[in-house]
Amino acid sequence: MTESDAVDLPVTVNPDDPHRPAYHFLPEANWLNDPNGLIQWQGRYHLFYQCNPNGPFHGTVHWGHAVSEDLVHWEHLPIALTPTPNSPDQDGCFSGCAVDNNGVATLIYTGVRGPELEDELACVATSTDELLITWEKYPGNPVIAAPPPDLKLVAYRDHSVWKEDDAWYQVIGAGIQDVGGTALLYRSPDLLTWQYLQPILVGDRTETAPIVTGDMWECPALFSLDNKHVLMISVWANHTLINSSYFVGEYKQQLFTPEHRAIVDNGGSFYAPQTMLDNQGRRLMWGWLREQRSLEAQRLAGWSGTMTLPRQLSVLPDGRLTQTPVPELQQLRTNHQQFQQLVISPDAGLALPEIQGDCLEIIITLEADQSENVGLAVRCSPDGVEQTLILYDWSSSELIIDLKDSSLTPDVSHERYTIPCHLDSPGNIKLHIFLDRSVIEVFANDQTAMASRIYPTRPDSLGVRLVANGGQATARSMDVWTISPITSTPVKE
Repeated sequence: MTESDAVDLPVTVNPDDPHRPAYHFLPEANWLNDPNGLIQWQGRYHLFYQCNPNGPFHGTVHWGHAVSEDLVHWEHLPIALTPTPNSPDQDGCFSGCAVDNNGVATLIYTGVRGPELEDELACVATSTDELLITWEKYPGNPVIAAPPPDLKLVAYRDHSVWKEDDAWYQVIGAGIQDVGGTALLYRSPDLLTWQYLQPILVGDRTETAPIVTGDMWECPALFSLDNKHVLMISVWANHTLINSSYFVGEYKQQLFTPEHRAIVDNGGSFYAPQTMLDNQGRRLMWGWLREQRSLEAQRLAGWSGTMTLPRQLSVLPDGRLTQTPVPELQQLRTNHQQFQQLVISPDAGLALPEIQGDCLEIIITLEADQSENVGLAVRCSPDGVEQTLILYDWSSSELIIDLKDSSLTPDVSHERYTIPCHLDSPGNIKLHIFLDRSVIEVFANDQTAMASRIYPTRPDSLGVRLVANGGQATARSMDVWTISPITSTPVKE
């Protein structure tokens, strides 16, 4: 099969697939992973992403491309970057970013070459057309031909570039053998000639839970936010994707000093986030939501992977990173239902038969009363055999997504995921939940976020039930909307 044949493969995805998200972005078929090249160009939001047009599995990596006027409805554009035979990216166009270089849209990405993808090379491509459809690769690629010779690296890829004073800077993800992950700092006058400076921070591969910094840092990004600097990394250890973490601290004299660190999203699916600054001054973030089911199930479905909803970031005075869904998503709301002062019986819970669906938005404020933990069960079958629990535990101050009974299928995740979530008002928690077929995204107290993937088997697993354990609790208010699907259509050149 040639590359041109692969790009034109017909879409074979089942339109009635009960697990395919309806309002999260994903390609028409096949594989998706890291968000790349986020940029707002001539008023439009451009989302590039790693994709494999050959099938729903990782391999033959290209850059997919979509555009949006409103962060909600996306239009598919032609593939932006395709591996070029006998070139630095002949075996794949890996992750990178986009910048505006004096009116020229410029991508900086990792080209890979070799039977084991052992050559990881910094490459550049540019576009001058309005929709950024046509890209020209720099004939002098690679612009960085090799990693620093004095470092014994285990890997070297992924680019995050910014302008500072009169120079361009970037960090590249890497790992120092027997030491740990790192982000390597470079400087350039023109995006083409790069000088290596130093690591801005080095991790410790011997660290253990709850926060592991691993052997190598993928997709590093350094940006300023609310008078602080944030270093975001995705942790790779023992050839496994672990999670994405962040450091908040001070970037000075080309070194980063962390003051606070935490996991970005610990729901078992989130990885490789990338951020952008939009024309409203918002720092927006997308992440890749990996499948939490077998490779065989992904192949049978004909697709794999989806993006998170766009999240807006900020930093609290204590250094914690907050994540909230962008308000543009509200345009998808229909069929509003509202409830007040619902008493949740201990252990028995409270069924809500009037709420049914697999594409819902729920905002609920819960009071502890005598409960040990409180929350909701979603995608419930009438007999409760299938259900997914979203809970807040008052004693441990943790947000929980429990997938133990989320599916009758054994080859999906049945894990229990937790993340620390501190309360501004003791005894009260606000949960903002987006349910999109196989995707759950939960935002707690307009601060903490966690996303997981679920695969119910029963068509009647559509119910919602309130849950309290260890004592009575109260839902002070609850708003529920049905969420309309988005339509993604090809754009003609």
